[in-house]
Amino acid sequence: MKTGGKKSGSQADVTLIKRVAEALERLAPAAIQASLPKTGDAFVWEPAQGGLIPVPHIASIDLILLKGIESQRDTLLGNTERFAKGLPANNALLWGARGMGKSSLVKAVQAEINRSRKGEKRLVLIEVHREDISSLPQLLRLLRASTRRFLLYCDDLSFDKDDTSYKSLKAALEGGIEGRPENVLFYATSNRRHLMPRDLVDNERGTAINPGEAVEEKVSLSDRFGLWLGFHNCGQDEYLAMVEGYAAYFKLKLAKDEMHRRALAWAMGRGNRSGRVAWQFIQDLAGDLGQII
Repeated sequence: MKTGGKKSGSQADVTLIKRVAEALERLAPAAIQASLPKTGDAFVWEPAQGGLIPVPHIASIDLILLKGIESQRDTLLGNTERFAKGLPANNALLWGARGMGKSSLVKAVQAEINRSRKGEKRLVLIEVHREDISSLPQLLRLLRASTRRFLLYCDDLSFDKDDTSYKSLKAALEGGIEGRPENVLFYATSNRRHLMPRDLVDNERGTAINPGEAVEEKVSLSDRFGLWLGFHNCGQDEYLAMVEGYAAYFKLKLAKDEMHRRALAWAMGRGNRSGRVAWQFIQDLAGDLGQII
């Protein structure tokens, strides 16, 4: 009886160990794919899910709909066109006011570049989440061997006081012995010019033994972006021009004076005027008019 009990107990232990091993395997991050997908214009970098996840449809708008940021639009489009042609181009930091089209511009520029391109000449957009910045070296090694050209994009990028992952981004942009691959460019959007809160920069100045060096370490990341594009809050005329542009594009039928009145009332209710507020108003107006946009 004892021998049988021991055998039964041993089998139970083995079963338990197998169940624990299977549970740990399910919890472990998926292995990074060793090769790039052969087709696709857009991906999300998800290292915990196995690498590059295809995006079948990019949520973008036509470039001509972005009003009030014509200078930024032309500069970023020119920089991206040079990169797509294999010419020198700069990493870009789009910083400034919320809702003024920073992320929309990046996606619209990629769509415009690809309008006349086919196959491997098409520019690939890869979104990198803020929390995955530390895995950028893995992604760059994967992209380096490809013949395609990649635009890495991180939306709403910023770093807190105790966050050290910005060092991975610094190395990926220009540092490290490998350097940034020639077929990769990095665009980021942020509400902060130096990618960290001003009060934390000031705190570094006040508490560090060598304030200059402490601040330099924190803000030098933005210097790795050769192109800085500032986005500022728009005035009433710019806001109404955005509304008119959307309305004309989607053929919304409403008298101009009435549209202006309703658009201004909408902005007053939101306490802000921006491209995002203009777009939200247009969606509300189209729904009210019973039109599909």
